[in-house]
Amino acid sequence: MKVNLITYTPNAEQLVAAAAKLCYSKSEIKDLMDNLTADKVESFLKRLTDMGHQSPFEHISFTFGVEDVSRSLLAQLTRHRMASYSVQSQRYVHDSFGYVTPPEIANDEYLNSFYQDILDNVYIAYEHLAKHLQDRYVSEGMKEKDAEKKAIEDARYVLPNACCTRLMVTMNARELMHFFNHRCCNRAQWEIREMADEMLKQVKEVAPHIFAKAGAPCTYGICPEGVMSCGNPRKDLR
Repeated sequence: MKVNLITYTPNAEQLVAAAAKLCYSKSEIKDLMDNLTADKVESFLKRLTDMGHQSPFEHISFTFGVEDVSRSLLAQLTRHRMASYSVQSQRYVHDSFGYVTPPEIANDEYLNSFYQDILDNVYIAYEHLAKHLQDRYVSEGMKEKDAEKKAIEDARYVLPNACCTRLMVTMNARELMHFFNHRCCNRAQWEIREMADEMLKQVKEVAPHIFAKAGAPCTYGICPEGVMSCGNPRKDLR
């Protein structure tokens, strides 16, 4: 898995502080940034976090590039609807077949071999379906390029959730905090938790005060899962 923070709103913390200041100030908008020292910005952001006043955080966004993750992760990620996604297409990029192996399988010699054999056979089936469908479409008078595209559209149905993909995702800071709240939790699925942990690490480097208390709820407070709690607070995210 590769996760990279590609870009983010410049002066993000200052902008959030200015937006919060606007709510309580008589200043004109053009003057909001005046006298916003580093200490004042930190104080504003801490107050917002403590109060749960989250709307000012929607003014800033962060864009990540993510590679070598599974289609299973993608299905979970896109449940977070307050975000923008661009995903590598299986219709247009089809000359490689990488896949993700869960650690519990990779660490078991027998299961790992069994898993790889299955995926190798899936790829053979995919190639077989695509080739025969393409040949049929060409024989029916379809242009070669169109036939290839149409064949892949149908053949890809055999591909598993393990297939690797690449994507770009953009979220505003409020949605990111919601995302971290759910996906940094020990009860989250291991792959998306690994991605969320790395995303959190990177945004903390560029906006430390905004994400000072981001992460699983148990990182700085009480787990809301009740009887479903794992009982192992994530203090490693601090």
